[in-house]
Amino acid sequence: MSVLAKLEPQPVWNYFEEICQVPRPSKKEGKIIQYLLDFASKNKLEAKQDAIGNVLICKPASAGMENAPTVVLQSHMDMVCEKNSDKVHNFDTDPIVPMIEGEWVTADGTTLGADCGIGMAASMAVLTSKEIKHGPIECLITVDEETGLSGAFALQPGFLSGNILLNLDSEDEGEIFIGCAGGIDTIAKLPYKKESVPTGSFALKLSVTGLLGGHSGDDIHKLRGNANKILARFLWKASQKYKLKLADFKGGNLRNAIAREAFAVVVIPNADKENLVADFNIYSAEMDVEYKLTEPNMKLSHGSTDLPNEVMGDKSCTNFLNAIYACPHGILEMSSRMEGMVETSTNLAAIKFEEDHILVTTSQRSEIESRKYFAAEMVESVFLLAGAEVEHTDGYPGWAPNMDSEIVNITVDSYKKLFGETPIVRSIHAGLECGLFLEKYPALDMVSFGPTIKGAHSPDERINIETTRKFWDHLVDVLQSIK
Repeated sequence: MSVLAKLEPQPVWNYFEEICQVPRPSKKEGKIIQYLLDFASKNKLEAKQDAIGNVLICKPASAGMENAPTVVLQSHMDMVCEKNSDKVHNFDTDPIVPMIEGEWVTADGTTLGADCGIGMAASMAVLTSKEIKHGPIECLITVDEETGLSGAFALQPGFLSGNILLNLDSEDEGEIFIGCAGGIDTIAKLPYKKESVPTGSFALKLSVTGLLGGHSGDDIHKLRGNANKILARFLWKASQKYKLKLADFKGGNLRNAIAREAFAVVVIPNADKENLVADFNIYSAEMDVEYKLTEPNMKLSHGSTDLPNEVMGDKSCTNFLNAIYACPHGILEMSSRMEGMVETSTNLAAIKFEEDHILVTTSQRSEIESRKYFAAEMVESVFLLAGAEVEHTDGYPGWAPNMDSEIVNITVDSYKKLFGETPIVRSIHAGLECGLFLEKYPALDMVSFGPTIKGAHSPDERINIETTRKFWDHLVDVLQSIK
């Protein structure tokens, strides 16, 4: 039975609920691609797919609007796959289970995929509407936005014909975005040596859970905790005081999500067990004070566990803890060009022990290209000091604001007319695909807007119902205003 059947605008929510039934992890978009192609066939719409999997669905102009310019409605089909540690869910096969909680739609213990499922759903509602008056429509739905922007990177000139693009991947209703930060990932591989567990030892598992996490661009200014940094901070201090051995560390998951959880297995002499636990409890109380306002559900916990077969050598452990403690995380610079906007940031995203090395994934963002690389090189230098091998991804460009944009003016005027107030017009610190589109289609005139989504990239993800109605009304009016 439909959970969202009574929500308005019904066509948007109906398609969104259908999308929730289709697994669509990044780089595994085969099922959602087939769903989109079947949708186009069912509704007798022209559709095509490029070599990487991007889908374009076209709809002719309404009667009397044949001479209006072609508009590209753009969203991405993949979603961030995050779940609570106690939730059993296979993102490759299981549907997302949407739920209504007051004024919000959320999911049961997983990410919801409103980023950017709601953009897809709105595009599909436009494609099937018989009431909206519009010029020719091209709906571009890209693959792999969340883990590499692969679809946008691979988009070829000539796939699109429109010169106006409405990006439907924003998450703050009442704000219209005209630019975004560029980004790059920095990955460190830190080798380590193993040694036997000393006799007379005790093993503890230490955990940091319950953090809000969130989008490493859109939420980085909210001063939320990073589980990797919080746990490493304690381990660094404890290693100065005790003969602590580290057997495992796992924290975070995705490059573009702030780490919500981190876990470590430590081995200490039996004689130090009670003192270490006491120190951990004191540290937990200190963190409660530090993060009282930003992380109300944070939990630091400990428990005994089986002794591991091996632990890290002392030098390897020291190098690792020094590197993680020193690695920057969060805001590096605020913008001098746009008041209140983050200019440059870095995210200590994920830490994972492999067989003979530790894999550390970080991501950097900036509205200034040179400072994007400066941030990446700063992170690199920390891990080089620890003896790691470091590599950077190719990264992606930012989207420079065009203050003379005609579509921006149309979008702002439409919002004023509909809602009686002036929207905020700004850049966003998160990455959008728009900068890559401009490289292939330099004549594009672009704008980005959407409903309010909170907690994106985390199981707390939720979309506001009322702002979804406003987003739809705004989208329809913009399309009808492009003459």
